[in-house]
Amino acid sequence: MHRNTMKENEANLAGATSKAIKDIDIQSLEDIIAPTQSKHSDLSPLSSFSTITMTRSLALVTGSTQGIGLSVVKDLAIKHNYHVLLGVRDAQAGEKIASDLRKDGYEASVVELDLMSNESIDKAVKHIEQNYGYLDVLINNAAVLLDLRREDISTWEKYSRTFTTNVVGPGVLTEKLLPLIRKAKVGPPRIVFVTTVMGSMEKATDETTIYYNIDYKSYDASKAAVNMLMFNFGRELDDVGGKVNAVCPGLVKTYLSGFHDWGTTTEVGAERIVEVATDVRKDGPTKTISDRNGSLPR
Repeated sequence: MHRNTMKENEANLAGATSKAIKDIDIQSLEDIIAPTQSKHSDLSPLSSFSTITMTRSLALVTGSTQGIGLSVVKDLAIKHNYHVLLGVRDAQAGEKIASDLRKDGYEASVVELDLMSNESIDKAVKHIEQNYGYLDVLINNAAVLLDLRREDISTWEKYSRTFTTNVVGPGVLTEKLLPLIRKAKVGPPRIVFVTTVMGSMEKATDETTIYYNIDYKSYDASKAAVNMLMFNFGRELDDVGGKVNAVCPGLVKTYLSGFHDWGTTTEVGAERIVEVATDVRKDGPTKTISDRNGSLPR
């Protein structure tokens, strides 16, 4: 009878432990196990976690069904154990990606979002508020580059669509999400704006750069505006230790760049974005512009 009771207790303990550690980052787990093993040498190394609950970081990534955004989503979910919200216009395409990640044991969900629609932004914010009540990380990745389309759209439409998608939409979305971002549960609130080196006045006027003679007026101007959004939101979140930064992924082989031959892979393009987004140090960088090689001038 005594042995049966012990087996039942062990089974119950194992079940509780499995449930409790489901959301614990593996690296964090390994860091904690070592110092506790000697105190619980008669138990499974993980049994000391039976009463511990951990929360995964919750991150929203816009423009995440392809290109850099998709690589960011995969890195956050797979390498960093984040619960990733895919902010997408095409909910069906987003759900396919999220479903594949969930099948592999990762956390991913879809938030339908069109940055050219104030109504869509409101619905997305309401969805996050009702279903989660907070947001740890916002990555403003979605953007368009229309400067090379000279024949099929008017000049007015080119500038209007570029600034609405690249500046107005992210600005409105970020402002409306601030109350939820202020409630971040894992680390300080983090916001990353994806920018370009040509959004820097110093770099844009440097005749030695390979980009100097490329005519991307509306795109470059929109990214200069994005940098100002970053600075302003960074200042606004100073009171809660928020970390708001802009990252240039460099020239990457994506639809936006026309799959340029000189471009790097989307995985490489995503590296610095993910690095900044997952930096939970209290003294981590804020109000900076950088790429994978270091700081960029404003």
